Amino acid sequence: MRGGLLIVTMSVCLVAALLPIATFPALVPVFSAEWGLSNAQAGWISGVYYLGYMLAVPFLMSATDRVDARLIFFAGATLSAAASFAYAELVGGFWSAFIWRALAGVALAGVYMPGLRALTDRITHAEASRGVAAYVGGFSFGSGISFLVAGWAMEAYGWRGAFVAAALGPLAALLVSLPVLRSKPPSALRREGILVSFRRVLGNRTVLGYILAYGTHNFEALALRGWVVSLLVFSVAKNGAEASWSPTVIATVLTILGLPGTLIGNELAIRLGRKRAIRFIMLESAAVAALVGLCANGPYGLLVALVLLHGLSVPADAGAIVAGAVQASAPEVQGATMALQASTGFGASFLGPLVVGIVLDLTGGAMSGPAWTAAFLVTAAVAALGPLTLRFGGPGDGERD
Repeated sequence: MRGGLLIVTMSVCLVAALLPIATFPALVPVFSAEWGLSNAQAGWISGVYYLGYMLAVPFLMSATDRVDARLIFFAGATLSAAASFAYAELVGGFWSAFIWRALAGVALAGVYMPGLRALTDRITHAEASRGVAAYVGGFSFGSGISFLVAGWAMEAYGWRGAFVAAALGPLAALLVSLPVLRSKPPSALRREGILVSFRRVLGNRTVLGYILAYGTHNFEALALRGWVVSLLVFSVAKNGAEASWSPTVIATVLTILGLPGTLIGNELAIRLGRKRAIRFIMLESAAVAALVGLCANGPYGLLVALVLLHGLSVPADAGAIVAGAVQASAPEVQGATMALQASTGFGASFLGPLVVGIVLDLTGGAMSGPAWTAAFLVTAAVAALGPLTLRFGGPGDGERD
């Protein structure tokens, strides 16, 4: 299959495979009411998805330096579907939800970055930058579709039906990718042990800077996506009016905006220099996060406009960050590089929703405007650390700092 068509196909497969990702965050108000969850407990369930990812991805991605990444992608899609079906049938409270969402996160570790490695192994170096940006942008688009499907399925079939519907996505990704990803044995270069590969990655300051930047990026992104529905539910209740668009639809739109945001950010990186563009995007996004918090008590329409702007801004640096790390790493340790970047990023994804939940509990709860202000100011502060991590890494070979 030609490179451009393969990029499109794998990006579509990623979108389908991500259908379970936002099912719990989209329905947090339902679960909180049904199970009597605190905000911190809801944050734990939302965040453990990314903790499962963080713990699994170093092993799964480093394995792609030794086995064909498509095999790991196939296994991850299968486990993802199974975990969503199991959630629909077996979950009845905090602990069972916690366990099955953690397993779903392990499944994501077998899908997202292994799918990217399967793609980059099959396209040319010249296609890689825009190919990575399109695929990473598919993450935002898929997350948005997940919010939308969860809301629709919840209204029609209840929350258990929403998880059944989510399970169909990774099944579809598996069926489409099976004939598309032809076998490609790992190259002869991939012979180092896992620990040796990780030491080589950590010794590359340029790569390490991108890895740390990915952590601050993901903290901000998942703090927003994990709690935006609850924030908008608060705003509707406070303003005492019906929302023309439901919170889950708005969450869908803001998450889908990540796709054009990622592509625009990648083009800026090509024209302005990667690190310069990333720093600008990170600071702009942190400023918008602060505005979301400061306007949490304001009119619903203003808050919607700000969260949509945040949804466009947050993912704009993602493609450039991932591509920067991959292109700055040695070919024989690219799998280990992706593993450490993904582990750091999604460890931060675990912390984002959890920290927001804890801040909400400490400052007044999810129906308090000052609590939402505090939560998003904390998010903005973490996001603003991103440019510092890139400066730690140095300019790198051939990069305009």
